[in-house]
Amino acid sequence: MDAFIYDHVRTPRGRGKSDGSLHEVTPVNLAAQTLGALRDRSSLDTKLVDDVIMGCVMPVGEQGSNVARIAVLMAGYDESVPAFQINRYCSSGLEAVNVAASKVMAGQAMAAIGSGVESMSRVPMGTGGGAWATDPAVAFATYFVPQGVSADLIATLHGYSREDLDRYAVASQQRAAAAWSEGRFARSVVAVKDILGVPLLERDETVRGSVTLEALSGLKPSFAEMGEKYGSNGVALLRYPQVERIEHRHHAGNSSGIVDGAAAVLIGNAAFGRKTGLKPRARIRSFASIGSEPTIMLTGPTPATERALKYARMSTSDIDLFELNEAFAAVVLRYMEALSIPHEKINVNGGAIAMGHPLGATGAMILGTLLDEMERRNLGTGLATLCVGAGMGTATIIERV
Repeated sequence: MDAFIYDHVRTPRGRGKSDGSLHEVTPVNLAAQTLGALRDRSSLDTKLVDDVIMGCVMPVGEQGSNVARIAVLMAGYDESVPAFQINRYCSSGLEAVNVAASKVMAGQAMAAIGSGVESMSRVPMGTGGGAWATDPAVAFATYFVPQGVSADLIATLHGYSREDLDRYAVASQQRAAAAWSEGRFARSVVAVKDILGVPLLERDETVRGSVTLEALSGLKPSFAEMGEKYGSNGVALLRYPQVERIEHRHHAGNSSGIVDGAAAVLIGNAAFGRKTGLKPRARIRSFASIGSEPTIMLTGPTPATERALKYARMSTSDIDLFELNEAFAAVVLRYMEALSIPHEKINVNGGAIAMGHPLGATGAMILGTLLDEMERRNLGTGLATLCVGAGMGTATIIERV
């Protein structure tokens, strides 16, 4: 059975600091406003929604205790709508969409919502703890290093210079600024409001279209100290002895920004469209998640893409447009090189280097961005993918209908 995308929305991404525009909004409220907007746009009878799946990478504190179900209730959905949260690190939002699609494809749901939320200003990265980074026995056995060191390892291993990374980052900022100025995101971004209904933020807060290569060249590497002083470089070199030393080339300007945000994607079968009068915008063709080497960690998008293409009986040449989360500039450069994808076919409206990466929500966000741009350009097929902590990758292929 086919699973179709009927609609999607996302919030603007607010700077993930205490002075960010969305800091006063709790994660539950951020997710609830997004779910409410998705319902209101389509005049959706929420009794028809069989499940809500929500990505959340730090499901603790304000984001804990099944933030998905509480957000559903706070959004005013019918109490018959169940919900649960999932965590596949950075691809959680896309995985949530894939799980929703799986239910529809299996005939176990007429409609489901794949979504994601992360309030990084209120529940910072690392709040959830976990054995991987904190238990010495586990860290030793898995050759654990922080992601920034992994990104620098990729750059070193594949010969991407500091200028290569910075040039990509400048392009991301310029593309995002152009997309906003031309209204490309207007259809799908919904303003976040305060408790009085006053808009707090209506556009992504961290876009800096005027940034220059010269300005980025003055920034200090962000991960040198943790690599050199705290031993992560040595751990990585044990796993990659062919590398003489790790060159630290990533910094705040060529890495993804820390932000708050939420997104939601409405998935349903053909019968759902007939019942509601909604027109499907795209069909989910295939999806895949894979495991990859956990020290370098961030190379999973390539095998995930290859597996999703295999499931769809397609090749990279069959894909008109790509979206890859810009966790770090080296991640995208490596992906383009490995799969021979030209820059004009990927992240054409910028990415997380410019707009930020709200961990649990990003996957759902980039899938929606991909669909909107496919429609704007009148393209047929698209693929969204993300690298994932601990060495994983997720990819989803869609085609317009």
